Amino acid sequence: MIIAFLTRMLFAAYFLESGIILIVAPWSTFWDRNVFVEWLPALEHFLASPFSRGAISGIGAITAIAGIAELAAAFGARLQRNENPPASL
Repeated sequence: MIIAFLTRMLFAAYFLESGIILIVAPWSTFWDRNVFVEWLPALEHFLASPFSRGAISGIGAITAIAGIAELAAAFGARLQRNENPPASL
């Protein structure tokens, strides 16, 4: 049981962290200094577009929401187990 809870916590942490990075990164100066733009200058207009930045931030928001939902489900299942202890024989 504890392994399942820890696994859910790791998934939730990964989803939250990657979601927050995807929300923030397209709007930072880190995004403008992209290695892919140096290799393929044709990508510069696509990656600098507010529409592509917004789409990537939207994917990040969905990922962060999935992490929050995973946290809620993990803690909800744990609270439910604590409220309904197994019947003793």
